[in-house]
Amino acid sequence: MFSFLKKSSAEKKAVEKPADASAETAAAPSWRERLFKGLAKTRAQWGGKLKSIFSRGKVDDELIEELETLLLTSDCGIEATSHLLDELKKAAKRDKLETPAAIQQALHDALLETLQPLEKPLDVSTHKPYVIMIAGVNGAGKTTSIGKLAHYFQTQGKSVLLAAGDTFRAAAREQLETWGERNNVTVIAQDNGDPAAVVFDAISAAKARGIDIVLADTAGRLPTQLHLMEEIAKVRRVIQKIEPEGPHETLLVLDANIGQNALQQVKAFDKAINVTGLVLTKLDGTAKGGVVTAIARQCPKPIRFIGVGEQIDDLRPFVARDFVDAMFE
Repeated sequence: MFSFLKKSSAEKKAVEKPADASAETAAAPSWRERLFKGLAKTRAQWGGKLKSIFSRGKVDDELIEELETLLLTSDCGIEATSHLLDELKKAAKRDKLETPAAIQQALHDALLETLQPLEKPLDVSTHKPYVIMIAGVNGAGKTTSIGKLAHYFQTQGKSVLLAAGDTFRAAAREQLETWGERNNVTVIAQDNGDPAAVVFDAISAAKARGIDIVLADTAGRLPTQLHLMEEIAKVRRVIQKIEPEGPHETLLVLDANIGQNALQQVKAFDKAINVTGLVLTKLDGTAKGGVVTAIARQCPKPIRFIGVGEQIDDLRPFVARDFVDAMFE
């Protein structure tokens, strides 16, 4: 039997917006500050070493070699590292870079240009309900990200419904229900059974209630677990039976701590379920923030959101310039 967590405002077509409309504007600088703080470990990997590398004030073989080592140890990957170094060499020749500040700015600009294509904010206004399927391996922060996404969409004036599609772990369902209570949104769950059925029922409920967004959780799995990857593909097919154009977004949640392994996860999940966007979590706990650059060069999926902390509002849309600034300053 399906269980429904009671929620009064979920029946409405939209949640109320914050009483003070300027609150979000005022919060923007604090998010930037949290982003800078969250990338402190990655920045520490760069900061002092960049100053030392650029101190000679010219782009020579020694600088390129040292910078290559730094980029690789920050998990930028071979392809992205080569690209950034090539761009730096071109800028040095074109603009006659002769100061440490100018060389650093050239690297900053090359990195920004590389990451800019990943900045594609999610537009949830195209369908109602807008169905978002969330996937990822165990421990990536998938269920927590769903709770934070629910909060974020509510601050945008959207009503949200959660589907507890991870029917294998009771703890996952309970965790999602806790987030539902915290955000005051309905969670549709089932004690045991078919994940696809849970998601199907959730979309049906959202249609009946005029809900804006359905966030559908799925069981955590490794790309090598082929039977589980097939199951998540089934969830996608069932969604399309009730919502032919759905899911409208398929988000893969990645733990930034895994560095280059993130690339393999993106490729494997994309093959199974056609990943359309990424959520990069735990950037505050790693020095491997350079993996964003590797993603941009090797499997350029839009990074819809990044997480830099444990608070409910520590998951926000990816903004390339803010990210790059936080890597350097």
